[in-house]
Amino acid sequence: MKNNIIYTFILLSLFSASCRKELDDVNINPNATENAQPDYLLTAAIKNTADAYWGTTNNMNSSLLFVQQWAKVQYTEEDRFIYSNSSFTSLWSTLYATSITGLNKVIEIGNTTNNPNYRGVALTLRSWSFLLLTDAYGDVPYSQAGKINEFITPAYDKQKDVYYGILEDLKTANNILNPAGSAIGGDIVYNGDITKWKKFANSLRLRIALRIADREPAKAQQVLDEIKSEGSSYISANADIAQLIYQVSPQQNPVSAQFDTRDDYRISKIIVDKLFSLNDPRLPVYASKTQTATPEEYVGLPNGLTNSEASNLGFARTSRPGAYFLTPQSPAVIFSYAELLFDRAEAAARGFTTENAADLYNQGIVASLKQFGIADALVANYTAQAAVQYDGANYKKSIGEQKWLALFGQGLEAWAERRRLDYPELTASVNTVLNGQIPVRFIYPGTEQSLNGQQYRNAVASQGTDLLTTRLWFDVK
Repeated sequence: MKNNIIYTFILLSLFSASCRKELDDVNINPNATENAQPDYLLTAAIKNTADAYWGTTNNMNSSLLFVQQWAKVQYTEEDRFIYSNSSFTSLWSTLYATSITGLNKVIEIGNTTNNPNYRGVALTLRSWSFLLLTDAYGDVPYSQAGKINEFITPAYDKQKDVYYGILEDLKTANNILNPAGSAIGGDIVYNGDITKWKKFANSLRLRIALRIADREPAKAQQVLDEIKSEGSSYISANADIAQLIYQVSPQQNPVSAQFDTRDDYRISKIIVDKLFSLNDPRLPVYASKTQTATPEEYVGLPNGLTNSEASNLGFARTSRPGAYFLTPQSPAVIFSYAELLFDRAEAAARGFTTENAADLYNQGIVASLKQFGIADALVANYTAQAAVQYDGANYKKSIGEQKWLALFGQGLEAWAERRRLDYPELTASVNTVLNGQIPVRFIYPGTEQSLNGQQYRNAVASQGTDLLTTRLWFDVK
């Protein structure tokens, strides 16, 4: 009897194994490769991250409103800061589920195929992804993120630790990227130019060093000293700008795609007034003329209007963003030469370097104007004005206001810098719901409370209440 039981068990085991083998065979796609291709993964990660950075939820419907570069002309709830815990899921889900996961795979393939350039590029892009996340939410999963086989409910790292971690990742990326090394494919930012990737990685290191400078000036100084001692270089011309240049529909710029079917946004009155006051030649680039002729030609919309107030001002008598931004092929700028020059100016103003802050500030203005095709004569006239001269006694105001203008359209980065530098000085509309405050962070996605509840509660206990008004670690008042 015992032998019969054993025999039956063996037959069942063999049958089960056979069924599993048949199911495995059925689940194999004969038309697809079983090995992930790093070039395809890299292209997808770049496109997905750029879309999230430049798209509706994280840019047009939030951060561009917070920095008052854009305003809403209909469905104005977001311009009055009416959000829920489902409002900010896009950045979180896209970057964790697709970008970081895909880039981790590229890093793995780079290691196994002995192509460190794939690893270096992926580390750089992954660092940018984590930077976007921590700048927006604060404490976020970093050390356990993207390791689904090990951590189903990843812990949240403190923002300081995230910044420090990605600084090390970027240092590693710069060290392993080799222009004379193996070629890479799928690079839709720099077309395989590894020298430019090294410049981008170092420019991100400078950006983060300044992000932490008010909290950790010694660490910021250390980062800049390391870059200098390595003999590394930064983005050094508009030709080095890190950007994704889109194609025609359906691979068009998200702003273009939005305006193909909707008409919810206008350029903000605050920035239009500033551009007018400075005789800024970027005005016709940043804004479109009103559809109905007006004496000003360019009319900004006040932020924070009720739906009825916005309707009264009308679609035709207020300015859309400029045609440059509505073109399908308009680039999603990730890091501009102008930003790099303003960062170097600030580093000099803080005493981190011995460079000339005023000269770098002026170069930053010129780089921004040239980025948008402004003629040399207009550039000279603009930079000669007293109103745009560098004020060494208040470098944060000079750099903060000009950087705000240069970062037009890059809502998340403009918002991070406005929180850090506290310029330009902006006022919330009386119609907003945060007692006169402007949001200083994204609230965590509601799914984190249900799917990663304990780690979410730990983060809130550490960082503060999960509100739009809870100031983040880097944001020193």
